[in-house]
Amino acid sequence: MSSVIRHTSTPTPASVPISPPRERAVPRAPVDPLWRSVLGLFLRRRRLAQGLTLAQVAGIAGVSTQYLSEIERGVKDPSSEIIAAVVGALGLGLVDLTEGTTGVLLDSAPASRTVPGGPVCLSGPVALAV
Repeated sequence: MSSVIRHTSTPTPASVPISPPRERAVPRAPVDPLWRSVLGLFLRRRRLAQGLTLAQVAGIAGVSTQYLSEIERGVKDPSSEIIAAVVGALGLGLVDLTEGTTGVLLDSAPASRTVPGGPVCLSGPVALAV
């Protein structure tokens, strides 16, 4: 008598389809805008505030109208010489540029990044200068 071993056909763990685990949505940290976007927004606001067209500012700055448009839309990352030419064409200086772009950044800053306006409670030992 020979003994016969019979294998039953049961699904093995490898043959059972396993769906991948669901990924949890991870909250993203606020992302600062690109410099070229901030610069472009500032330049466009100033140009429009002065009632100037793209062609007028581009002509004075010595750049093409399309290039100036791309700068204002944040598509191009202009050199410092081009930035100086466009800022100069708007009758502005470096201080105006830095103040203006800072203003754009502050306008677009998420509430979580703002500095508290009231008293701040510090824990632990604190030394105060008198």
